[in-house]
Amino acid sequence: MDAPSTGAEPFSARLKAATWEAHQEAEQHGFTRALLDGRLDRSGYAAMAAQHHFAYAALEEVGRSLAGDPLAGPFITAELLRLPALERDLALLYGPDWADRISPTPPTATYAARIRQMADDPAGYVAHHYTRYLGDISGGQFIRRIAVRTYGFGEDGGASFYDFSALGSLPRFKEGYRSRLDALELDEPARHRMIRETRLAYQLNTEVLADLGRRHAAGLAA
Repeated sequence: MDAPSTGAEPFSARLKAATWEAHQEAEQHGFTRALLDGRLDRSGYAAMAAQHHFAYAALEEVGRSLAGDPLAGPFITAELLRLPALERDLALLYGPDWADRISPTPPTATYAARIRQMADDPAGYVAHHYTRYLGDISGGQFIRRIAVRTYGFGEDGGASFYDFSALGSLPRFKEGYRSRLDALELDEPARHRMIRETRLAYQLNTEVLADLGRRHAAGLAA
């Protein structure tokens, strides 16, 4: 059980602290470490991008439905949308028929289904929004540099997904995002539920990574 809020700690700090262990587990996963160490082959990277597409399709579909919601709406901005960049990357990685060549793995299908369930739970949606977008903005900048160096991507795509230049200053954007989290009008039970949903989001993402690791074990060079 999470410790009750004293009212002094910003909710964004509490959310980060309560989910730090789950965040670290995803970050330290073998598949992720292989990617960050430049040991993941191109097919493994392409498979990860494909699974991202299904997760973000769900996230942005629900986001459109909640754009006018007073709680979730402030988090939904056009500059954050990832599908156009992902589709550019997938066209490079798989070719022009990329849409016919990719499919969700069972863990990704479970993850996407959970995101879609949040259409009726705006705070739960924000939990998934926070987990994905803030994670890809932060760690994604490092992944982008690694991918460009490892796979030789250029201006034609490959790592466009991690390009958040439309947001301007990323530190300033993240500060504003945390301010919106702190301003959420949620009572204590609702905050507990949102923290639990954020932990679940990390867990579901880690299960996607574990499955990718099993499928691409041969590409995890020693």
